[in-house]
Amino acid sequence: MAEVSRDGDSSSSSAAVHIIYPEKPVDEEPEAFHLRTLASVLSSDDAANKALIYSYKTVASGFSAKLTAEQLLKLDAIEADGEAKV
Repeated sequence: MAEVSRDGDSSSSSAAVHIIYPEKPVDEEPEAFHLRTLASVLSSDDAANKALIYSYKTVASGFSAKLTAEQLLKLDAIEADGEAKV
């Protein structure tokens, strides 16, 4: 995963803003897909809704979210299965 944007400190307990570019979802609304992807990392829909800052869906498919370094690594593991680019 190539990190595109980060704001803040990179310690594992401190969350920072990241822009994630997953593959464009098929047969699913982009924001629903983005929230589902985040929920798989954060272990709850509520945490995903709180972390999601913006869902990009017009020109590019992606989202910005506030994540810790540990959460970003979990998202990176999802990318290893071919789903997202950070």
